[in-house]
Amino acid sequence: MSLVTLLPFIVLIGAMFLMTRSAKKKQQAAAQMRNDMQPGTGVRTIGGMYATVKEIQDDTVLLEVAPGVHAVYAKNAIGAVLEDAEYNRIVHGDDASESEGTVVPDDASSLTEGEPADEDVAKIDLGKKAEGDAKADGEGDSK
Repeated sequence: MSLVTLLPFIVLIGAMFLMTRSAKKKQQAAAQMRNDMQPGTGVRTIGGMYATVKEIQDDTVLLEVAPGVHAVYAKNAIGAVLEDAEYNRIVHGDDASESEGTVVPDDASSLTEGEPADEDVAKIDLGKKAEGDAKADGEGDSK
């Protein structure tokens, strides 16, 4: 066999080696991140839930998902360990933009600001007339 014939196989094996190597590095980094967790730190689960670590066991983690509400999760379910500033920004809304006065409302109140009140709005005639009005217009019963 010539080298030209073996070249595609060598390239394929090299690509597979590089892909498995990078995946293994990512797995090791994720395992290290989970091992570095400490009680009191904020985390995001792989399902997207934000919580605070309360206790760490060998394979499980006790998370406080709301004040007084605890849940046990597998360590592998922790997707990210967050820094305190990032956790507070996401969960509590603590952000520099709030101190500047730029606050996004959590309801639809901003959509109705500046609109006239109900008594100021003119009533719209939708074409339905009262029975007395219809007879006055000559549209009464014609038997």
